[in-house]
Amino acid sequence: MVRLIRTGCGEPSVVAVATIMTEGNGMADSPEIIGSLEDVSKAYSAILCDVWGVVHNGETHFPVAASALARAREAKIPVVLITNSPRRSADVVAQMNAIGVPPSAYDRVVTSGDVTRDLIAEGPRKIFHIGADRDFTLYEGLDVELVEEFEASGVVCTGLFDDEVEKPEDYAELLRRLRARNLPFICANPDIVVERGERIIWCAGALARDYAQLGGRTLIAGKPYAPIYNLAMKEV
Repeated sequence: MVRLIRTGCGEPSVVAVATIMTEGNGMADSPEIIGSLEDVSKAYSAILCDVWGVVHNGETHFPVAASALARAREAKIPVVLITNSPRRSADVVAQMNAIGVPPSAYDRVVTSGDVTRDLIAEGPRKIFHIGADRDFTLYEGLDVELVEEFEASGVVCTGLFDDEVEKPEDYAELLRRLRARNLPFICANPDIVVERGERIIWCAGALARDYAQLGGRTLIAGKPYAPIYNLAMKEV
């Protein structure tokens, strides 16, 4: 059986999917629509909840979703928000505060940026950064040096340099040069695209996909890979 949980933020949207196999190891013919988080939350000891598109859209928060999570916490069910944001959890909390996400909606925040810092700490010291300047806080406290492309022994990608105007194809020649040197490519956000308000924005995952298609070696942080979930469970 497939369970789909809907929210009341604007148009109904699926915010969580739980898949339950039938006795014959097959899938149910149709999903069961769950009216609210409260219909199922009591069956679980913790909630791991996505952020973008669930709690907010990058510009405004969804009050109904925040209220549902707050009620779960009132019922003594811990809520950990997990996001593919390439920034550290403290930066994401600051962003959520700015757009009105109430602290009562969650206990902790775990980001792909948190996981990325572990990958960076284990990798090359000279890093070529692909992404916006706002993501430089990712490197604070780490023993690395940010250098130009031709000096680098590794690449960290948090997104496009200017995601408002650029597209992945703009990076084709750069990726070919990096691949020719066989540089490891750490992707801080596996998402291909994300909604920012009413716009669709390209993410680091699109460049990691293209680099892998060239035969390059990629290291991926964030959902749907296990490290971010392992880190989140430590916060429960």
